[in-house]
Amino acid sequence: MLSIDFIRQNKELVKKEAVEKQLDPKVVDQLLAIDEERRELIQKIEVLRQQRKTASQKRDIETGKKIKEELGKLEPELKKKEEEYKNLMLLVPNISSPDTPLEDKEIYRWGKKPKFNFPPLSHLELGEKLDLIDLEKGAQTAGFRGYYLKNEAAQLHFALLFYAWQKIISKGFTPLLVPTILREFALLGSGHFPFGREDIYQIANPGKLESGKTISEPLFLAGTAEPSLLAYFANETLKEEDLPVKVCGWTQCYRSEVGSYGRDTQGIYRIHEFMKVEQVVLCPDDEKVSDEWLEKMRIYSEEILRDLKLPYRVIQVGKKEMGAGKRKMYDLETWMPSRQGYGETHSDSNLTDWQARRLNIKYKTKKGEIKFVHCLNNTVLASPRILIAVLENFQQKDGSILIPKVLQGLIGKKKIAR
Repeated sequence: MLSIDFIRQNKELVKKEAVEKQLDPKVVDQLLAIDEERRELIQKIEVLRQQRKTASQKRDIETGKKIKEELGKLEPELKKKEEEYKNLMLLVPNISSPDTPLEDKEIYRWGKKPKFNFPPLSHLELGEKLDLIDLEKGAQTAGFRGYYLKNEAAQLHFALLFYAWQKIISKGFTPLLVPTILREFALLGSGHFPFGREDIYQIANPGKLESGKTISEPLFLAGTAEPSLLAYFANETLKEEDLPVKVCGWTQCYRSEVGSYGRDTQGIYRIHEFMKVEQVVLCPDDEKVSDEWLEKMRIYSEEILRDLKLPYRVIQVGKKEMGAGKRKMYDLETWMPSRQGYGETHSDSNLTDWQARRLNIKYKTKKGEIKFVHCLNNTVLASPRILIAVLENFQQKDGSILIPKVLQGLIGKKKIAR
């Protein structure tokens, strides 16, 4: 979230940002109106409390009783206003970088698209022919968008993720195996709530406490390691000399994809569960520094795609698509022959202090000042979506599929053939 002082001083800028990010600008007006009412109530209550204290010291029981009754009306009203204020603050977007376009813009391409001298097959056709993917059994077991990876596809899945895991650790990131069952505060803090709530699975039976009492607090399945990695530092005050904090997580991810029905329904491009290696950086409150980290993180993912010899392009995401909390964002899209186009495989974002304020992640400067950190996140690698690119780009005329050289040692062979 933004600071309320910034919103008060830059009302029109924040409203303009909301419009460009396709959010409701009225939220800003509503917030500022509630903020004014809230501050007036706080002031009235503080005056009354001081008067009650004075009356108590003078043993003025009658005055004290009247003040108590008045406070009994105002305090619940303030509590209600505080809740409204808090909920509206969560809906205010971050301010985009000056160079963020309104629409998505391609800024770079790498690699040569394969030229086949035979009719190339889709990953589904290859998966059936080589006994690698079974969507029919997946749907029987898990419903719509369910799948099984088999044989070398299962091996490739883990080899790709392990390669990415080792790669990002070599860049100085601390590996963490994190929870995928989350309390609500973690998703509110990361910004996945309230905006993306429909895409998050809520657990219907959250279990019981040791006493046998049913857990009443709602619990959710994580769609990425990002909320868990960020929540690890919630309510902490770090030291400036310990920044940047660099962490990565490897998790199973769950997404209901409610808003995407009718899109990418064929194959394993858009599915309900997958695995991902995610990286998060916490750095000082400096847009220049956090933007530099945004570029570094993108390069780490590009290195992996280059290691795999997969053609890709870089998209600078426009305001219309980048989400409420982002200052600046890139997507990496990898070439997928069956789509006759690129498919998104990585997402790299700078959210400045928008998440840190929600999670209360601060640091103490060398001068003793307390500031909020800047938070960034990036997809190191997600699978099985990346398998689409690997299977389709490296298919051969004889029906086999070459395994990328950097993975051959992990798989134990050079190609998939039957």
